[in-house]
Amino acid sequence: MDIQLNEHNKDEHAPAHSAEHLLNQTMIRMFGCERSKNAHIERKKSKINYNLATCPTQEQVAEIERKMNELISQDLPVTFEYVTRDNIPEGVTLDKLPEDASETLRIVRIGDYDICACIGNHVASTREIGTFKITSTSYNDGSFRIVFKVILNS
Repeated sequence: MDIQLNEHNKDEHAPAHSAEHLLNQTMIRMFGCERSKNAHIERKKSKINYNLATCPTQEQVAEIERKMNELISQDLPVTFEYVTRDNIPEGVTLDKLPEDASETLRIVRIGDYDICACIGNHVASTREIGTFKITSTSYNDGSFRIVFKVILNS
């Protein structure tokens, strides 16, 4: 099967990018927000923003980090499937796709926890992410920013 996907112009750090997927789903479940549309994922430090009506408490921030590390330790498999636009699985939104996105899409699943369309680099299982550490947060005009890093376990 010859699958045509869009060219990908990024070379993400797979552990941090996979953590982004888990973080998006954790924020959706904890705060009822949408997936982030504004993330800068790097090897040393990553930033991701969420639209929230109020700033999360320190206890909620600590719970985000705790939940992320719990998910990572579960060693959830990261799997892919290819679908056409008329065969999108339930729960997958296409609002982040570029207008010229290919007809065939790659769907990324992390266990039963998260599913989304993505052409980025990912780990094979969550344990490869390492330890998730929130280094700072900020809140400004409805935008909650999380700055994080992943520390690979040796």
